[in-house]
Amino acid sequence: MTYHLPAGKALGGPYVVDVTPEKAGWGYSSLRILELPPGGTHTFDTGDSEWIVLSLTGGCTVTTADDFGHSTFEVTGRDSVFSGVSDFVYAPRDARTTVSTTDGGRFALTGARCTRRLPARYGPASSVPVELRGTGSSSRQVNNFGAASVFECDKLIAVEVITPGGNWSSFPPHKHDEHRPGEESVLEEIYYFEFADHDGTPGLGYQRVSPSGQGRNTDVLAEVRGGDVVLIPDGWHGPSMAVPGHHMYYLNVMAGPEAERAWLICDHPDHAWVRGTWPEQPVDPRLPLYTAPSQ
Repeated sequence: MTYHLPAGKALGGPYVVDVTPEKAGWGYSSLRILELPPGGTHTFDTGDSEWIVLSLTGGCTVTTADDFGHSTFEVTGRDSVFSGVSDFVYAPRDARTTVSTTDGGRFALTGARCTRRLPARYGPASSVPVELRGTGSSSRQVNNFGAASVFECDKLIAVEVITPGGNWSSFPPHKHDEHRPGEESVLEEIYYFEFADHDGTPGLGYQRVSPSGQGRNTDVLAEVRGGDVVLIPDGWHGPSMAVPGHHMYYLNVMAGPEAERAWLICDHPDHAWVRGTWPEQPVDPRLPLYTAPSQ
């Protein structure tokens, strides 16, 4: 199994990224990246999964239709993942969903197989908690639009992380591949990367995943660039390293078999002490890059 999928290696149908449970060899998590031209429209069946439609660039209209009714939502979107928080739409399982755009754009469809059918809903950008996590060179910004404690889903957990150039995030390395009630949950995870350029030069970073002794003993050391995907079925993941001069963005999609929808992690025992140094250091002054808009 290849766990690092460089840009262009995860194509599928109309999607520039198409990660399904079948392709990943696991049970729950999905990610699609949809690029639409001005006036473009795409329709898909949600099937046995719930989905959040999130703007990476541009705005769109999202329509869902099923036996329970018909709903239409307007997503304002944003210029880029480095310019602001985006609003989003939740599309339930067993629905026909259409994404259309007037001016064109790129949209992430974060998905998870689920059993409960929840109603279609709109998530305003003003409701997204923007968290500053870590300090010093471990400082990063987390946009918790689909975090377990923030937005109701059946299985899906999804957040955005922005790491300033030169910083490390997903650190200390952590894992969530064992069922330990109250301490650790089993979650399959997808990382999707974008980078801020500098005077037209594209950015890059590095992603580490090391074996934890559970599952497949996933082992990855990858140079990642814009549009790349890293699959994490198990293992210690982190650090995610942004090279100096280029901010790094990644979208995390998680889901798993646990009855409780919760992000419960275990830090790597060799590096857990790093958290204890955070109170002694200031948060990187470059953060936050932005905050959620007022309601």
